[in-house]
Parts: sequence; C-alpha cells; structure tokens
Amino acid sequence: MPGQTSVHEFLQQYIPASNSYNELYTEQGKVRADWERFFLSLQGLGHQEIQNRTNDIVRLLKENGVAYNIYNDPSGETRPWELDPIPQLIPASEWAVINKGLVQRATLFNLLLKDIYGPQTLIKEGIIPQELIYMHPGFLRSCMNINLPAQQYLVLYAADMGRGADGRLWIISDRTQAPSGYGYALENRFAMSGVLPELFSNLQVRRLSPFFDTLQQALNSIAPSKNESPRIVILTPGPENETYFEHSYLSGYLGITLVQGNDLMVKDNFLWLKTIEGLEKVDVILRRMDDAYCDPLELKSDSLLGVPGLLQVVRKGNVAIANPLGSSIIENAGLVPFLHQAARHLVGEELIIPSIATWWCGQPKEMQYVIDNLQHLVIRRIFRRTAGTRSAIDGASLSKEDAAGLIREIKANPYLYTGQEKINFSSTPSWGGGKIEPGHSLIRSFLVKKEDGFMAMPGGLTRTSNAENSFIISNQTGGVSKDTWVLSAGEDHVQPIKLQLQTSSTYNLLQKESLPSHTAENLFWAGRHTERLINNARLVRTVMQFLMQHQSSQLPATGITKKLLLEALTHCTYSYPGFLAGDSIEQYEDLINHPWEEFSKNLYDENKNGGLSQNLLLFKKSVYNVRSFLSTDTWRVVEQIAETWQKAKNRSQHDPMSMVNDLDNLNTSMFAFLGMNRESARREQEWTILDLGRKFEQSLFIIRLLQQVLDKKQEAQTEYELLEAMLTATQSMTTYRYTFRDHLQLPLVLELMMLDMNYSKSLAYLIDKIRQHVAALPKQGKAQTLSEPERLMLEAHTLLHLSNGLALCKFENNGQEYLNLKELLGRLNELLLEANTVISKTYFKHTLSQQQLFVKRLL
Repeated sequence: MPGQTSVHEFLQQYIPASNSYNELYTEQGKVRADWERFFLSLQGLGHQEIQNRTNDIVRLLKENGVAYNIYNDPSGETRPWELDPIPQLIPASEWAVINKGLVQRATLFNLLLKDIYGPQTLIKEGIIPQELIYMHPGFLRSCMNINLPAQQYLVLYAADMGRGADGRLWIISDRTQAPSGYGYALENRFAMSGVLPELFSNLQVRRLSPFFDTLQQALNSIAPSKNESPRIVILTPGPENETYFEHSYLSGYLGITLVQGNDLMVKDNFLWLKTIEGLEKVDVILRRMDDAYCDPLELKSDSLLGVPGLLQVVRKGNVAIANPLGSSIIENAGLVPFLHQAARHLVGEELIIPSIATWWCGQPKEMQYVIDNLQHLVIRRIFRRTAGTRSAIDGASLSKEDAAGLIREIKANPYLYTGQEKINFSSTPSWGGGKIEPGHSLIRSFLVKKEDGFMAMPGGLTRTSNAENSFIISNQTGGVSKDTWVLSAGEDHVQPIKLQLQTSSTYNLLQKESLPSHTAENLFWAGRHTERLINNARLVRTVMQFLMQHQSSQLPATGITKKLLLEALTHCTYSYPGFLAGDSIEQYEDLINHPWEEFSKNLYDENKNGGLSQNLLLFKKSVYNVRSFLSTDTWRVVEQIAETWQKAKNRSQHDPMSMVNDLDNLNTSMFAFLGMNRESARREQEWTILDLGRKFEQSLFIIRLLQQVLDKKQEAQTEYELLEAMLTATQSMTTYRYTFRDHLQLPLVLELMMLDMNYSKSLAYLIDKIRQHVAALPKQGKAQTLSEPERLMLEAHTLLHLSNGLALCKFENNGQEYLNLKELLGRLNELLLEANTVISKTYFKHTLSQQQLFVKRLL
C-alpha cells in the first residue's frame, strides 16, 4: 500500500544489527504496524525538522537543568540529560504480558524481603544459600524481626529488561533499595509532549499519571499515624548525588519536602524535621539514600549523610521508610539462580518473565564454568564496592592481565561474584547524526504498591547505546534515554498528560508546611550571594570605567581617587590581596598603573578569593540546594547565567570593554533571576528568608563602601570623584539629581544613602525591611517580647532615625576624620553581624541542648 512504500523509503538508510532482535522490522522485512503508524507521523516532519525538534529538546532539557551527575568525573560537572526524539514502543498486547510478569516479580520480592527479615524459611529449607544473605552487606541484622507499620514491605520496585536475539524478554537486574529513574521518565514525557505533540496523535499512548497518583497514595497509606495529611519527606544524600536532579524534581512535582540527613533528628523515639518554626514530626520517608548510610549509630558508623537513631524510630513503629532499610539485599545478583524455586515456594507460580541465565560462583561447579567462559560472560559482583563503581564487567573487554587478576579475586572470594549470560540487546530505531539508525535498548520499568498488590508504570525509562556488542547499557557509561510509549487499546489514553495529584477525597483549602532549617539557610544565602554578585559587579564596573575615562589624566587628585577606589574595591569585595599587594613601592605603583590583569583575575578566576567567578559558584550551589522551590523559568535563567559567564571566561582575550560588557550581561541576568523569584515565590517564609538575605547583604555592602570611601577627609576634587563613584556603583546618581537638583554634597549624599526612608537603597529603608522580616519570623519564646534579632534591628533603626547628614559630616581629629559617621557605621555593622549570627543559630541550626550523663556533686 502507498503508506508502506512511503515509510520504507523514509527508512531506506536504516540498517539494523544482524545479531540482535529487530524491533522495527518483522522477519519478513515488513515494518511492524505500530512503528508504521509512528513513522507515518514522523516522516511528515522531514529530516531537517526532526533535527530542529531534536535541538529544541536539547535546549529545553538544558534550560530546565535536567542533568545526571557522573561519579568520579574529572570535570566535576553534571552531564546534560540526553533524550532521543524517537520513543520506545511497546504494543498493548505485549504490555499485558509484561505488566503481569512485573507485578508477579514485585510480589515475589516483597514476600522474599519479609522472609529474609522474618522467619527465613527459604534459608532454613536450603532454597537460598545462607552465604548469599549473611555475607552480603545489604543484609542488616539490626532490621531483623522489625514489624513495619504496613504489611507490604516494598513500596517501589524497578526492573531492567532487555530482549535476546530470539525476541524473548529477560530481566537483567532488579532495583529494590532506592529505585531511580521514574522522575527522569516523567521529564522525558513532558519534553516529548511539548516538542513533538503531533507524534502522539496517531498512537494511543498510555499516560504516566496513574503511577504518580498511586505513589502518593502509597506513601500516605504507610504512615504510622494514619492521618489524612502525614508529613512526608524525600531523603537525599545531597547535590553531589548522581540523580539529585530527580530528587529535587520529584520534591517540587509531588509537593514533598526534600531533606538531607542533617535536617532530621531523633527525639523521644520519633523522627523530627528541623524547621524555622521548631521541630515537626515526620511520618514517612521516601528514601533516595543507600540504607547503610541512613543511621550512623547502628549501621555505617562513618556516614555523614544519615540520621543517628533512625533505625530505633523504625523499630518503635513511629516512622515508615520507602523502601525499608535492608531492602538492598534483594538486589543481590547471586539470588537470581534461586528465584525460580523461591517463586514456586512463595507464590506457587513459575516466573512469567525469567531472569537472564546467571551462575553464582559460590558453588564450585558454577565457579569453574564462569572461569572457563570468562570472555563470554558479564561478570557481576553481588554488590558494589563503593558508590559510583561498576558492579558489572564485560569479560571480553579485559586484557589477559586483568582477566587473570579477576580470576584470582573470584577464587579468593567466590561468593562475591556471578557470571551472567550476554545478550545482544534488541535493535531499535534511534536518531543520531541527522538520520535514523539502530541502537541497542534496555528498558527500566517501575512498580508502586497499591492496596491489592502492585501497579506498573505504563511506560518507563529506556536507555540506548549505538556501540556494537553493547552488553552493558547505563547512564554512567553514556547511554541516551528514550521516552517509553506503552500503546493502549483505548481505555485510558485520553487522560491528561499533566497529572493532578489527589491525596484524599477531601479538599484542603491550604496546607502550609514550615521551611526546613537547611532549606531556609540556603534560601538566605541564595539571597546574599545574589546581592553580592550584583553589588560587586557594579562596583568593579564603576572602578573600571573610572580608570578608562581618566587614564590620560595627570591631575594629582584623580591619581589619589584611583588608588582609593582600587583599595576600596579590594576591601568591599574581600578579594585580598588584590590592589593592596606589592612587596615594594615599585610593585604597588605598577599594579595601580596596570590593573587590568588583576581585574581579569577578579572576574574570571574561580580560585580568586572574593572574585566574581567564585561568588557565582557559591550562588549556583546555594540555588541548586533549593531548586525545588524555583520555577522552571527561574532555573532557566540560572542555567543561562552560568552558560553565558562560562563563554566569557573561555574567550582568549579580555580587554577592558569586553569585561565591562560581561559585567553588564551578568547584572541583567541577575535581575532577571530576582524578577522571576519575585513573581513566583510565596510571600511567606520562602520570600521572607530570601529577601532577608538580600537586605542583609545590601546593608553590609553600603556600610563597607561608605567606610572605605569616607574613611578620611579628602581634597574637594577627590571627594567629589569618590562620591560620584559611590553613587554610580549603587545606581543612585539619577535619584540624587532628581531628589536634590544640586551638585554633589556630602551631607545630601549621606541623607540619601543612609537616612532616606523612601529610597529603597538607603540604609534606613533596608534596615527597616530587615526589621519587618525578622518580626515575621516564627517566635521562639514568648510572643509578647521582642526577639533578640528584633531588638538588635530596632536599635539600628533607632540610631539611623536619630541621625542627620550635617552631624555625620562633622570633622574630628584635626579635621581629618568624620568621627560621628565612622562610629555610626561601625555600630550598624556590629548590629547587623550580630543579628545575622543570632538568626543563623535560632532558625538554621535546630539542635537539642546537650546534657551531661553524669554530674559529680561536690557538696
């Protein structure tokens, strides 16, 4: 038929691998029906438009900050997430069998986990060798015989599946500890539906909505307290984790608080979240951390990631964890040869989807087989040595020396190793190099518990590799992801792509959750680093422009201004030694007269203390820690700031004009970031904390600038130039002229910059805003009394209200110092720093007061 010919012509350059199952063509060389419908839609775009849409996907994912951290990556950077515009198709009839097999397998592992930490009948009856359990670090003896709040142990389960050359589906590996990838699968679907919506029209693609709705219901159902709105948190190891993007993404998407171990504490056999309002009880943890790291008190003693005493809270039944501590034992590859017999014993059924053939080296015969066939097998350790290390090795990739070393390791500790059959993963269409080409695919499917068993995500995360003989496919080794389309017979494809979660039958008008202390601290410092970048960039630009405008001036006063501005720049940005360096007068004079190399370091050198690049790194780190609070557009601005600045750093030449232009672009982008936050942040705790950090930094900067510029009485010309530079650096020159309509006078400048309550950049206005924000923070004692930060800011507010510009300009010490101004600025600086310290101790670090276990009575 005409459509068939057209599709064949479109795919004429596609040459599938001959030694693997062909997902696209039948044995008779015809395009499979579902793929034909897909390519009928795709070919209408044409190759150039497909590439354009692919570029749009790359841009969208990059702007959204979708990334995957690679352990031990020398660059230390996150890798952008890659998405193939051609999805993985699974027909409805095929999915029915897969779904049944996955639910059976999840049910088996749930029963297996209960048996291992309960009666251990499988070990007692010899179905599973005891060495596989007791010598595996995933078996946590501390978790034996713990009665969990829910009868169903596993909440989440994931399985990696691949097809052999005969088209049969095999389970390659199982994930039961803290399965990852379902957040990436959701992001893939959003990207595809946004960039290529027309491709969904001819195929009835099942939606991912039910999975995430069921996930939230499952987390609610395991809460010990059984209230309608349990406190649920996602426990993450932190931003350095390889899948931190997913942790943050799920936190924002599901509305679950993202926490690290130091955000939680144990008290009275309950788990508490440290918030700015005090301690709040936690009911459920969605765990994204390896179980051994979760409790340094009973598990891995050197862990800095977990919560001391967490296991005792679990033991008391006061918190539920998904998945339970100790569930990593099920990921043991050595269990695979014994699963068939375990399935017959526990569920009375044969496995619908079998595991790939595996030989456990703990048995002498099997060990010898693995050694004899090393090159033809994938060798897997039953557990990883350390995070980020591979547990799977293609035997054929080893040199003779490496193979001999591996054989020695196997013989020394045979129970640690398995040999797994190699399969050439199925050949599936992929887009690469501007054309359709074959790639090998591996599918990760996800299941979540529900009342009567498990529900499989109608989709998943497919990873592909174009390398020949790809026996190992993973994100760590550079795999590219695909959106996985499960095709429907028509029963549920009409569900909206954007899911709307419902946690209960009742509608709660407003559910407020207090900010975790760690999150509040990062928001506070995000505000401080934002203003620090803006203020420093403006000051650097002002000084650079002054030098360029007066580079040929021979006036002594201008020469003094130049030195004072460069010294003030070093002090205000803390970029020491900066323009205070020089072992001799000659070196100092040379630095002052040829400052551009130092300016370049100040801008582009990440190792330069107080430099803009270093501050930009600190800004991005603090923002990355709270990215679940940022809108998508806000995060795009953050990514664009980093990308634009990186391009500026990579330029071969940095002349003065290009540096000024870079500073202008940075400031514009930073204000875009502030504008996005102003539009999207709730005018409660998030905005209060963020703006509090901003106002603290602005106030401290103005105080430092005034202290440096007005340290001593200068000649009239020098003082005029210093005042002009100060107003320019704070973007206050236009306001001064409009307000006073007079030439620059120190009393008027001080009135504007320090005392004007109607000017948003004056100290009086900023400190009043800090006072208001501090008053809005939760009270830590009697509500009728002023808190310590309120008292400190009230004193600062009062000092400014009792001051006037003329009095501050009074000369002392033989007319050389503005003593009143100096004393006022010094006291304001002390009050601000003290208030900052008190706020940090009160709201950012909730800890119990320590008590002595033994008191020796002397009387």
